[in-house]
Amino acid sequence: MSDTTRLSPGEICKKIAENIQKVMRGQSEAVRKLLAAFVSGGHVLLEDYPGTGKTTLAKALARSTDAQFKRIQFTPDLLPSDILGVSIFDQKDQEFHFHEGPVFTNILLADEINRASPRTQSALLEAMAEAQVSIDGKLRPLESLFFVIATQNPVESRGTYPLPEAQMDRFAIRFRLGYVSREEEMAILSDQRKHHPINDISPCVSMEDVLAVKDSVTEVRISDELRRYIVDIVRATRSLPGVALGASPRASLALMKTSQALALLDNSEFVTPDHIREIAVEIIAHRMVMDSEARFSGRTAEGVVEEILKTLPAPT
Repeated sequence: MSDTTRLSPGEICKKIAENIQKVMRGQSEAVRKLLAAFVSGGHVLLEDYPGTGKTTLAKALARSTDAQFKRIQFTPDLLPSDILGVSIFDQKDQEFHFHEGPVFTNILLADEINRASPRTQSALLEAMAEAQVSIDGKLRPLESLFFVIATQNPVESRGTYPLPEAQMDRFAIRFRLGYVSREEEMAILSDQRKHHPINDISPCVSMEDVLAVKDSVTEVRISDELRRYIVDIVRATRSLPGVALGASPRASLALMKTSQALALLDNSEFVTPDHIREIAVEIIAHRMVMDSEARFSGRTAEGVVEEILKTLPAPT
């Protein structure tokens, strides 16, 4: 691992992004969004078609940061104890011993999260919100770095359980990878002729570097005018026609923290309106619920947020 002791937080993030992009061809914007959520303390929901690289993205992040990585394949028969862990009676000492579940890690990939029952989905709620879990009446803290990347297929509904609004609100950001260009897809074929390039990824920063970057995010300056701008954007979602449920104050917090992270990625000491506008749709839209009339007419939450950004004047 190269020495990063003299690098700025933005330069450390750049090293991680470049390392991930050795594997993730043509996904620089997705990597930027992922890192913004990662260093700001939020969690990510990747909603995209199978085979677009969601799992590879999560693995590449974990390998680049030397983080412990675990993956859970969500299925209808998955139980909360399969995620959190379980106490097992030991015949030798006649006592129960707790065996940690996969939630006790740094980076957790919850693959196809909408395939598990609501009871199992909710097992992640406390972990994502409080960085702790309650098992057998005892609070067990998670790792100081705990980051959830959940995935779901947006086109397949058979045998799935839609995430409730309360759990959608726990994800700081939802975005899609999308398909890459023809040239980039050709490059992917070349990269994987003999083996998968993920096997060549090695840590480029340490866990200490990552934690230092996370601490630096809160030091990025954001003016009162920009905080007011964030609040006005989120509040506007609650009063527009066609919106049954607007975004919560948690959306305002996520938008502020993630815009601070984007500024840090740009080696900027302060947030600009462009940082807020860049990420607002991905932060806010998944927290909204459109009424039936709006859905039938083709209106989307993403479109509503884009309308707000166009009509609401930004501070100068």
